[in-house]
Amino acid sequence: MKNKMFTRTALSAGLLMVLAGCASQEQADTWQPDQTYKLTILHTNDHHGRFWHNRDGEYGMAARKSLLDDLREAVAEEGGTSLLLSGGDINTGVPESDLQDAEPDFKGMNMLGYDAMALGNHEFDNPLEVLRKQEGWANFPMLSANIYDKATGKRLFQPYQIFERQGIKIAVIGLTTEDTAKIGNPEYIGGIEFRDPKAEAKAVIAELKATEKPDLIIAATHMGHYANGKHGVNAPGDVALARYLEPGDLDMIVGGHSQEPVCMEGPNMANPSFNPGDDCKPDQQNGTWIVQAHEWGKYVGRADFEFRNGELNMVSYDLIPVNLKKKIKLADGQSEKVFIEQEIPQDPTVKAFLTPYQERGQAKLNIKIAQSNGKLEGDRHVVRFQQTNLGRLIAASHMQRAKADFAVMNSGGVRDSIPAGDITYKDVLKVQPFGNMVTYTDMTGAEVLDYLGAVATKPVDSGAYAQFYGVTMDIRDGKVSNVKIGGKALVPSQTYRFTVPSFNAAGGDGYPKLADHAGYVNTGFVDAEVLKDYLEANSPINVHAFEPNGEIVYR
Repeated sequence: MKNKMFTRTALSAGLLMVLAGCASQEQADTWQPDQTYKLTILHTNDHHGRFWHNRDGEYGMAARKSLLDDLREAVAEEGGTSLLLSGGDINTGVPESDLQDAEPDFKGMNMLGYDAMALGNHEFDNPLEVLRKQEGWANFPMLSANIYDKATGKRLFQPYQIFERQGIKIAVIGLTTEDTAKIGNPEYIGGIEFRDPKAEAKAVIAELKATEKPDLIIAATHMGHYANGKHGVNAPGDVALARYLEPGDLDMIVGGHSQEPVCMEGPNMANPSFNPGDDCKPDQQNGTWIVQAHEWGKYVGRADFEFRNGELNMVSYDLIPVNLKKKIKLADGQSEKVFIEQEIPQDPTVKAFLTPYQERGQAKLNIKIAQSNGKLEGDRHVVRFQQTNLGRLIAASHMQRAKADFAVMNSGGVRDSIPAGDITYKDVLKVQPFGNMVTYTDMTGAEVLDYLGAVATKPVDSGAYAQFYGVTMDIRDGKVSNVKIGGKALVPSQTYRFTVPSFNAAGGDGYPKLADHAGYVNTGFVDAEVLKDYLEANSPINVHAFEPNGEIVYR
């Protein structure tokens, strides 16, 4: 591993005095004064169903297992111990996993030796009974202190877990973004309350200090890292959490949700040019280290600490790529993908365990259903900022199935792009993994204008940003005008039919709730099946026919 030395005290001076004062009393039987202990925190986040490596042999749980074994062995040789934590979102993203309720992923995590995880928002993409089944599969706690049952007012999940390493008592608290209430499926979370994680953390920390008296407190969170606390339309994340608490209350945040490598180039300044293999300096706010390891198991984060007399110092940090590759140019002008660092072998036991799950999924999914003459654009950093050919194609498929006049599609429901060439059912399910239903609503033109005013003005860089098909409009200062449907000006007294995913019809992403409208119909058609049928019927797909052409104008 690289040697990246930068030492910071993560506990406030006041707390250090308290801990030092207690050392001879409460902790005499645990850690010893004037002795240095080595502690390593290993972490991943936003797994999203990637139990298997991709087509280029990148990441995958079998290779991650080999890496983790090597890291633990190295830590042990140095006289240290470790914890392995996840920042959540194990569910949703790869069809082979989704169709099996992430069974290979949770059972694979057991084999990799995870100690605890935070519950992510995508753990609520399925009915609660599926999550309870996943809890049964997991040999580690799935933590969240801020999720409550509305009916009873009690927590639905374990708020924290206590670990002991070399006599050091470590509390790990789980926290989940409040935005789950907005971006989770309303059909599954109607009885669940997602409280302010900052306030819950403060209360739990006070409880821990009074009862468990831990030496260290770590938060495993799924809240997102937003540099300098600038969270925009998102709920406050890890930086806001660290700043909200008293200095020294929280030693470390192992985060997720924003799906980025948290590597800083200066105070409150993220490093936008981080590449695999580069040095990475994590964020520090108010005495709290904040880490995040991008997504999908592409990296394992390694934070090495020294603990002495109640004081915690980080001595090195690394984001270790898991078989990530880069393109290089060959002498003949061709390009080739090569490993950025030495290839990590796949653990044979884990690979053998996961192989049947992969094969069962592949048998159903790797069937060609269509082909296209170009890329259908669904990349997160494009589709949440502008109209794209894939967003519009999905909307067109819904519109056709429901015999509607126009269609609205939330960009958060577009989870991937489809490359040019052959299109398989797997490609479809990667784009639309949530199993939402196509709904339609019959409304007067006056009602439609109000509805478009609410959804067409949703901000970019959020899943609420809407893709449209069959409608044109101008948007200025939060209002819509010059609305045309089917090329004709909207008539307030005329009735129109439009489609929207059931997620949004139920109020997801903050859209107006339609389920109680007299003209609302849930068609019962699953979105992925509708898209699959549309692609099959219209193959070969001319991607250019779905390119935006000034239909939606922001002024």
